[in-house]
Amino acid sequence: MKQVTHDTGTEQQARAVLVSLITQMDKRNGTNTEGSIQELVSLAETAGVEVLEQMTQNRETPDTRWFIGKGKVEELRILLEALGANTVIFDQELSGAQVRNLEEHLDAKIIDRTQLILDIFAQRAKTREGILQVELAQYSYLLPRLSGQGKNLSRLGGGIGTRGPGETKLETDRRHIRTRITDLKRQLEEVMRHRTLYRERRKKSGVVQVALVGYTNAGKSTLLKQLTDADVYIQNQLFATLDPTSRTLELPGGKEIVLTDTVGFIQNLPHDLVAAFRATLEEVNEADLILHVVDASSERRDEQMAVVDEILQELGAGSKDQIVLYNKIDLCSPAQLEMLPSDRHHLRVSAYTESDLEQIKQLIQEQLGGGQRIYRIPADRGDLIAQLYSFSSVIEQDYEENDAIFKVELNKVDYEKFGYRLQEYEVRS
Repeated sequence: MKQVTHDTGTEQQARAVLVSLITQMDKRNGTNTEGSIQELVSLAETAGVEVLEQMTQNRETPDTRWFIGKGKVEELRILLEALGANTVIFDQELSGAQVRNLEEHLDAKIIDRTQLILDIFAQRAKTREGILQVELAQYSYLLPRLSGQGKNLSRLGGGIGTRGPGETKLETDRRHIRTRITDLKRQLEEVMRHRTLYRERRKKSGVVQVALVGYTNAGKSTLLKQLTDADVYIQNQLFATLDPTSRTLELPGGKEIVLTDTVGFIQNLPHDLVAAFRATLEEVNEADLILHVVDASSERRDEQMAVVDEILQELGAGSKDQIVLYNKIDLCSPAQLEMLPSDRHHLRVSAYTESDLEQIKQLIQEQLGGGQRIYRIPADRGDLIAQLYSFSSVIEQDYEENDAIFKVELNKVDYEKFGYRLQEYEVRS
């Protein structure tokens, strides 16, 4: 990522020192602070920042003025000068006053974890909805922090932490920002209205939806591409794709479903971002089945799974039927593979292995299946036979006198929606 310095008009690479504070509460809660700082490195690199050094401090509680201790601030100032760094990125969220105090003392741009994630989302948003959502999240984050942004913006305008709304807008007063937030919410409500209409049409047509969820960079987009030949952006980086993508997937029995890729989750996903993206994330609530994609090769696998489960609970989708796909097994050590469960709710896969992709399709079909039934329908009732095909896959078909006899495999979701229409024609054993 590059940032513009107004005094020379030249572009300057963001060269950063990363800072993390480890409190007694973090230790009591068993927070994986080392994993969090490594994730911050990945976030910074995704944003285009050159990471020069990392610094941590153990402290009982955050300092209200500096966040880290005053002595550590001075140590940080000396380090910035020695390295020629112009940016400091904190692994936690800072107050506006802390940002102002730090930037005045360090003469550097101060970014916290939330602002960094918002910046990456601003880079990734492509659709109108995504752009609106990110801008709303940025303004919601910045509104209570305006007093801490003045020198930061005038001295190092543009670049990391100011992408999206832009320098001139961020320097306007709170009234303007509140007006813009109201306008963004109104536009998003209109988008949500269209999304709701689309969902209702989808329900009426009997479309079955399966959602891919997971920690960022777990391989969801790769799986979508491999399963459906979707033309989606694939990169080994955090939040490579942001806007949800839906594609049709044909199951082994011939049934077509809609497979939707969703935005990746991350530890400490900013509250403003979750709120702004709620309409998109709630697509998960509409899904008939969730595929939880896990990077099986990650040393933080269990922690990442817990983050996803927590966000699903927050969205109200924690009780949905779920299949866990342990992806990237080709990158796993033998010891890692041994730790992975394998049953009808857990599958070990590589997105690049054809037989694994077929297993995924088969397991989806089984999960959506509702067992076998036999129906006896008048042969001349094409309308009823069409309805039967709408919620089942025909295994056998025979004729007896003027009736057609069907042995079918039910699609559970469709049967729950439409099966009542043919109850009188079901052959009970």
